[in-house]
Amino acid sequence: MEVFEGSDRLNITATNTALKSGNLIGILVASSTSGTLKVADVNGTICNTMNVTEGSFYRMPTRFMGGLTVTVGGTLNATIFYKI
Repeated sequence: MEVFEGSDRLNITATNTALKSGNLIGILVASSTSGTLKVADVNGTICNTMNVTEGSFYRMPTRFMGGLTVTVGGTLNATIFYKI
C-alpha cells in the first residue's frame, strides 16, 4: 500500500521563527557549507545543534507549540516540512 504524507513547507536560509504551532515532520537540507541547525519551541530544545549535510532529510516527528525556532549556523538552504 502506498502512503502519502502531504504537508506544508517553508524554505529558510537564516534563523526562522515564523511557525507558531503545529506538527514538525522534518527538515530537508538542499545545500550547506559548514551548516548547523538547532530546533526548539517554548517547551525547550527539540533537537540540539547538529551539523547537517546537503541532500539530507532529517525526520523530526514532533508537535511544537508557542513558536518553532530553527536556528541556522554557517550557510545553508533548507525546507521545513510541517502540518498545522
